[in-house]
Amino acid sequence: MSVFIVDPATRPLSGTIDVPGDKSLGHRALLFSLLTRAPVRIRGLGGGADNGRTARAITQLGATVTRDGDAVVVQGTGLRAMQAPAAAIDCGNSGTTIRMLCGLLAGQPFRSELFGDESLSKRPMRRVIDPLRAMGAHITGAGSTSGQSDDGGASADVVPPLAIGPLSERLRGADHGLAIASAQVKTALILAGLQAGGVTRITEPGPSRDHTERLLAAMGAPITTRGREVIVSPDAWSEAGAALELPGGAIDVPGDPSSSAFLVAAALVAGADTVVCRGVCVNPTRTGFLDVLAAMGASIAIENPRDVGGEPVADLVIRGAAPELRATEVSGDVTVRAIDEVPILAAIASRAKGVTVFRDAEELRVKESDRIATTVAMLRAFGVECEARPDGLVVAGTPGRPLSPGRVDSASDHRIAMAGSILALAAGGPSRIDDVGNVATSFPSFVSVMSTLGASLHQEP
Repeated sequence: MSVFIVDPATRPLSGTIDVPGDKSLGHRALLFSLLTRAPVRIRGLGGGADNGRTARAITQLGATVTRDGDAVVVQGTGLRAMQAPAAAIDCGNSGTTIRMLCGLLAGQPFRSELFGDESLSKRPMRRVIDPLRAMGAHITGAGSTSGQSDDGGASADVVPPLAIGPLSERLRGADHGLAIASAQVKTALILAGLQAGGVTRITEPGPSRDHTERLLAAMGAPITTRGREVIVSPDAWSEAGAALELPGGAIDVPGDPSSSAFLVAAALVAGADTVVCRGVCVNPTRTGFLDVLAAMGASIAIENPRDVGGEPVADLVIRGAAPELRATEVSGDVTVRAIDEVPILAAIASRAKGVTVFRDAEELRVKESDRIATTVAMLRAFGVECEARPDGLVVAGTPGRPLSPGRVDSASDHRIAMAGSILALAAGGPSRIDDVGNVATSFPSFVSVMSTLGASLHQEP
């Protein structure tokens, strides 16, 4: 079990970083390229293990994936010419991979099996399986060992491994009103809707990431959006051949805002001469963490705005000593847009004046770990006063006071490991973060990037 050893920051951080390619967009670029018949060049794909699982999955379904310099080239099959996988598809730790594949494979005439690692094997799948079954999909899975449902109730859930198909007739279009805004579930239903007879409508209670809608529409898929409703109308398109086409044959993946959040947080915790995160996706469905930091009084410049592959991109710049931060409340749509960043925002809140409250974050209970519980445990390891609540947590800040050196059990959760590493910069002595191997799933260069900025962080076996 590998660990991080982190020393307190002794000087402000400084440096310019090219942030790794966005993991969410990387999954979609790979999977949607399978549905084309012409080669697609994907530039900027991150090197994380999760994107690697999706790449291997599409090769099992008939695509070829090759490296050409700094690009990955995918030769797809089209939606109707996928091959039945010869073996079960290993999704590793990637919830995005397994949930999107559920939607894609639900409409196929062959049987497929999906499984993952120990963590993924505990993640709830009923939220995606039930609406797909309503469209006629045949999906079965294992029973939940926890007995906890997606909404925190006591009813049994379904967890991997999953068996899908075969389907003897076409899926049926359906109207789906999602109880929880989820880009993964929405994407699965869109992919199933492309294979269905009739119109599929998906309505969410709040905003979720819209990368799927942007990219598939650019590739010619019959998708329209109306507020928080996505409409898939495949009938005429299916008669024409049901193949996506990408104008220009290339996808540029911008930098991952979730990864950049840790670097921004490091600059706020340790102070900065100048820290620049270049080429970050600033899609408004992904920038809730920036809104929260602005509400706390942080000064983060958004410079050099531009468009990359249909996504808004900019450089994030932090200059000079951080101002005194103030507590805030994070709730509603902001929580949805910052859901992956709650652990690192909670770490920053421990350095802000006052009590910060995170609400409407029940989704954190069913991530790679129970992130409400593991975030609270991480904060308490440094002596931070905090409290878990059913839908979030409360953090009491102590600005200006060194924290206790901590020993954090990350519970194999990459975001807890990285959040703990950032908070350790404010401790009064060296800290240890245990079980950090899964950082490679999203940010494999985390240690080297932090070292480049001037932090003293190293990994031990």
